[in-house]
Amino acid sequence: MSGPNPRGRAALWPYLLVAPTVLGGALLLGYPFVRNLLISFQQYGMAELIRGDAAFVGFRNYRDVLADPEFWEVVRRTFWWTLVNVVLIMVIGTLVALMMQRLGRRMRILVTSGLVLAWASPVIATTTVFQWLFASRLGVVNWVLVRLGFESFEGYSWLADGPAAFTVLVLLVVWQSVPFAAITLHSALLTVPAELYESARLDGAGAWRIFRSVTLPLLRPLFGLVLCLEVIWVFRCFAQIWAVTKGGPGEATTTLPVYAYRVAQSLHRYDLGAAVSTLTVLILVAALIAYFRHMLRQEADR
Repeated sequence: MSGPNPRGRAALWPYLLVAPTVLGGALLLGYPFVRNLLISFQQYGMAELIRGDAAFVGFRNYRDVLADPEFWEVVRRTFWWTLVNVVLIMVIGTLVALMMQRLGRRMRILVTSGLVLAWASPVIATTTVFQWLFASRLGVVNWVLVRLGFESFEGYSWLADGPAAFTVLVLLVVWQSVPFAAITLHSALLTVPAELYESARLDGAGAWRIFRSVTLPLLRPLFGLVLCLEVIWVFRCFAQIWAVTKGGPGEATTTLPVYAYRVAQSLHRYDLGAAVSTLTVLILVAALIAYFRHMLRQEADR
């Protein structure tokens, strides 16, 4: 009679180690998603929330949402919001990472510490600071602009104007997101052999040519990963927008997560809010799949 197989137990051990994390993630993320999906196929308002006898209505909620022109306007605004933020985050994050590569040890530690502190700051705390900075009467931004000669900013209300409020939120999200991108990309830059840079310089390549021909090809997978993470984070961004503008003024800063929350809470149409949330996930997944296919096609052509 053979005893227990040590090799089999060793192969099983890694799965046992990650099992608690997988089960916890499935419970914390899977159940809310399934519950939200279920509500999106029901007639679920305030009465159903109290009584608990929601009736299934099939795809009616999705038809109502997709037939609403406001939904498509919010979709367009969400894509524009994501594009502006992600482009700024990736460009600034890459520039900061390249700058850190050229700094001395002490200065690099100082910059890294500042980035980590900015990244670790609670979202609501950073949001509150930005509200103070852009306050109409006592805000630092208006005070500085007036001192620089822009008298029209005396008492200017940034959050009462749609484009201005959008700009404030973009600055806030970029400020919170750049540290992650910069630190991650800087860590990847440290893995590039210095000999490649020296060879490129001996061949007469400038800074831009070195980045395009040496750095970017080697770090393309990581750039793609950071880009995807930033798209996900920005696309589903809710707390900053709700805390600062609640989607206003008017609908100027209403993105899909804010729109879903407003429909569910203001109208007490939890079924429509669930349908919008599900469509938000599907749109994001479709966009990421399209990007991954494009990236894999580029890798195959190389």
